Amino acid sequence: MPKFLKATAAWRISIWTTAAFAVGTALAFSIVYFLVAKAMQERSDAWLSGEAEVLARVAATTPENHLYNRIVREVAELATQEVPDDRNERGQRLNSVFFFENDPNNNKTPLWVGPGSEIPFIKSVEQSHPVPGIPEFIKVEGWPTTFRVVTRNENGRTIYLGLSSRGVNYLLRTLTHRFLVLWGTTVLMGFLVSYLSVHRTLLRVQRITDTVARIGSGDLGERLPAPTNSDEISRLAKTFNHMLDRIQSSVAQLRSVTDAVAHDLKSPVTSIRGTLESVLSNEPDERWRDSVCEAIDGLDTLLNLLNTTLDVAEAQAGALSLNRSAVDFSAVVTQLVDLYQPAMADRHHQLLIEVEDHVVVDADAHLLHRIVSNLLDNELAHLPQGRQINIRLRKGQGSAELVIEDNGPGFPPEVTSRAFERFAKGKTSQGHGLGLAFVGAIVTAHGGSVRIFDRPQGGAVVNLTLPANVLQPI
Repeated sequence: MPKFLKATAAWRISIWTTAAFAVGTALAFSIVYFLVAKAMQERSDAWLSGEAEVLARVAATTPENHLYNRIVREVAELATQEVPDDRNERGQRLNSVFFFENDPNNNKTPLWVGPGSEIPFIKSVEQSHPVPGIPEFIKVEGWPTTFRVVTRNENGRTIYLGLSSRGVNYLLRTLTHRFLVLWGTTVLMGFLVSYLSVHRTLLRVQRITDTVARIGSGDLGERLPAPTNSDEISRLAKTFNHMLDRIQSSVAQLRSVTDAVAHDLKSPVTSIRGTLESVLSNEPDERWRDSVCEAIDGLDTLLNLLNTTLDVAEAQAGALSLNRSAVDFSAVVTQLVDLYQPAMADRHHQLLIEVEDHVVVDADAHLLHRIVSNLLDNELAHLPQGRQINIRLRKGQGSAELVIEDNGPGFPPEVTSRAFERFAKGKTSQGHGLGLAFVGAIVTAHGGSVRIFDRPQGGAVVNLTLPANVLQPI
């Protein structure tokens, strides 16, 4: 079975529905089959019992003279013409009845009417010892089917009347064959109708899935097509549209609040910073210079912390606005590594760089610079001196992968499980716990993934991946 069929719910639903229908109809036919077989057997037994009684009366009332055998034989032959359901595939009547009369007081050959020689029939009947008046099955040598036999005792004579079961078997086989043809056709048609119906219904669900998948933080205005009826899927589409309306409204409010907070906090901080810079440039007294410079650095740190916190909050809420463009990821990594090279050299770190050319991604260039900068800042802030840092950027199977690893002490145990949460940091860290949280939030907003782990031989690894749908050919 093709894999694409296995992956569809329509296939599975149709298979199970058809299987349940097939089993149910087969069970129903089995019940009907046994009821029909029982009815046909009862009909045959009634005919046998009635004809045996008639033959017994004829034998009892016919004078025992030279005409006795002729009269009884003619009556027996007439009875064979009234056999129910005794026809073959071509509609021809079958010779399926035997009759013989056994008189123990008469040494003459038993009176016999039937197909072929009477010897195997008489032998089989005598071996079976049938009970008078009760139909029983016997097997006759040389015959493929069994015979249903009824015995009657009259005036010391024993009359045996037997009917072959091949007529009944033929009718039952015909019934079974026709049912199987009808059953197979119905099951196949049922499967096709079920599959097409379910597939058509699930196509509407797939359209909802595709539309929702296209909706990102940068475009919350897209909506599902307006439903034309009022079934469950239409109500689902309406519910999605209402939910998207609420999400869009909430994101708009969040952006308004964050913009207001950023403006309200940045304005006084910027004003204070400007005043301090004015004092620093106009005041000749050197006694104030160090204090003012320290205050300006503190304000810069506060502004950076504020911006990062707001960006992380917006990204995690899906409200971050991304200015996407084709960005040469290789150039970004190379430029920033060159920029951080002097600082790395001051701490005696050895940088090993493997960057493939023309790794282009569709991303926000400013945020991409900040992602790489934060990762390099973490190496400077937390790695002991004299370590080795390996930076690799390569094209994977439809992805761009950035790996930064070192041979330092690795991540603290209390940080590993929640490294991408805001304000998560080690006990000895002097930072604010926003670096990796910012990286994780921004990468996720771009549709990528990032993970951290410790190397078996010691050291930390940061693995950042952007999926294929954000890659652009150079």
